[in-house]
Amino acid sequence: MLNYIWAFMIVIGVIYGVATGTIEQVGNGAIESAEEAVKLCVTMLGIMSMWMGFMEVAEKSGLVAKAEKLLEPVICWLFPEIPKDHKARPHIITNIIANILGLGWAATPAGLKAMEELAKEPIPQKGKFLPSHIATNEMCTFLVINISSLQLIPVNMIAYRSQYGSQNPASIVAPAILATAISTITGVVFCKIMCKRKNIKV
Repeated sequence: MLNYIWAFMIVIGVIYGVATGTIEQVGNGAIESAEEAVKLCVTMLGIMSMWMGFMEVAEKSGLVAKAEKLLEPVICWLFPEIPKDHKARPHIITNIIANILGLGWAATPAGLKAMEELAKEPIPQKGKFLPSHIATNEMCTFLVINISSLQLIPVNMIAYRSQYGSQNPASIVAPAILATAISTITGVVFCKIMCKRKNIKV
């Protein structure tokens, strides 16, 4: 669907350029944007490589394992129906840690794997198993938390601000923590309310 949207926007831009006699500016704008995109990718590559390196060091040194233990009570509260030996739990924890550190690209594979494991080993809802095409409470809660994404270090935004000449790219940290904290709390409260109200009928 996204490919169709982009194609539609490109076609409209070309048609508008031809109709208004500004097709040359449209072409120049496309070239300049492509150049900026490459520069941004290089900047993002450097910053993400640095933070991924930090993540690897943290994992090898045992810091990630300690963080997982600290998050264990939170995970049990957020996903009370997921057994402690369920294969999705480590992927959920890894996803949350990566999001907190602002490593959205690193969080995505863990999130997909968590959803895959939740689908492979379905969890009964109020004592009943849902059909495979219906998302469980745990799936919905995990998706909302992943989207709201509490972040202590907004790596992507820092990279964008650095690329476009911000004098203090890291000044976004405090507002980002506040905004993502509010969105995450709102999402969790909503999920808890909806999970209690949900009437399971199979």
